[in-house]
Amino acid sequence: MSSLFGHRDYRRLFGAQLVALSGTGLATVALGLLAYDLAGADAGAVLGTALAIKMITYVTVAPLAGAYADRVPRRNALVCLDLVRALVVLALPFVDQVWQIYVLIVVLQAASASFTPTFQAVLPDILPDEKLYTRALSASQLASTMESLLSPVIAAAVLSVVSFHWLFTGTSAGFVLSAALVLSTRIPDAVRSHRGGVRDRTLAGARIFFATPRLRGVLGLNLVVAAVGSVVMVNTVNYVQDTLGRSQADVALLLAGNGAGTIAAALLLPRMLGRIAERTVMFTGASVLLAGIAGAIGLSTVHDGGWRWPAALAVWAVVGTGTGLVLTPVGRVLRRSSGAGDRSAVFAAQFSLSHACWLLAYPIAGWLATAAGFTVTWIVLAALGLTGVVIALRTWPRREPGFPCAELTRTPMSPIRPAPSSSRHQAR
Repeated sequence: MSSLFGHRDYRRLFGAQLVALSGTGLATVALGLLAYDLAGADAGAVLGTALAIKMITYVTVAPLAGAYADRVPRRNALVCLDLVRALVVLALPFVDQVWQIYVLIVVLQAASASFTPTFQAVLPDILPDEKLYTRALSASQLASTMESLLSPVIAAAVLSVVSFHWLFTGTSAGFVLSAALVLSTRIPDAVRSHRGGVRDRTLAGARIFFATPRLRGVLGLNLVVAAVGSVVMVNTVNYVQDTLGRSQADVALLLAGNGAGTIAAALLLPRMLGRIAERTVMFTGASVLLAGIAGAIGLSTVHDGGWRWPAALAVWAVVGTGTGLVLTPVGRVLRRSSGAGDRSAVFAAQFSLSHACWLLAYPIAGWLATAAGFTVTWIVLAALGLTGVVIALRTWPRREPGFPCAELTRTPMSPIRPAPSSSRHQAR
């Protein structure tokens, strides 16, 4: 990836992403400790509510942020959002009521829901070469996965010498450094959308998604990732400790196995996508995910045997591989399906709609597992994932004819009409 990191502006943006991700990971650990400090035995309920607030904020705020992404200078917006996140995190150690955590979480996640899709929409503009952009997508997936693996380790090292409150300070410093790196980067402003009203601009990304066959396919694949991924995100702790009777360290090891699968896929994809279409790669990933949850269901029916632990490691790695195969190429599909004037709205819609899928899957994985056990829960989630595959197969044609995407989006206030040439979508 030497030519990619030889690109000055991308190098600095990637550095900003790394430090911001590291800060977010530290904040996640610190928030759990803060919840326990304030709520004691009720800390789980506090964290569960905070995660629900996070997802709801992501789903609702991202489209609204996308509506204004072309109305303000993107570099200034990203810097301001980083600084907002830094101030909110810095305030968290001083709260003494649970409701204050919820308020700050809303502000923090609203800033993140505005920052992330705006940041993602910048990359296609500064990396017009598709090969470089594909490598950037792979690097972003690697960064996200490594953050989830390394943040708990870094947090543990920090907590061995200082109290958890200092984690918030480190997080805040990370966001400030991210803002400084973004400020030093040349970021072109977004092309102004031809859409006039706030309501039209807010709903534009979702309308483009539902008007574009390949994006409806992406939405179905998002559902597969959320359905199978929720097994890993929600059920790993209880499966390892309650069913397998293993230690907390083994929880981290099983999650690391999942992350290793995602990393392997991200490393392989830049070369694969030079020869294989995104659709083929992403549907392969969906098939791998379904195979992974089938393996998990099989494991859940077995109640003894030392072989279950290595089998679980293999299944979790398979799920990670499938996740990487589906998610890494998404940016290429979004870029191909949007013109410059609607790119921010489309990336915001992907951010919002994908998190809506997680918002559906998380409660199933958590509440149903508590009431009915892993086997029933994972069968339900497998059915949800299979539904996503069927949606994707029915809506994303194998051979895509040339068709206009957003310019065929119907709005309630206007007839179907072609968009101005400046925001034409490149459907291939």
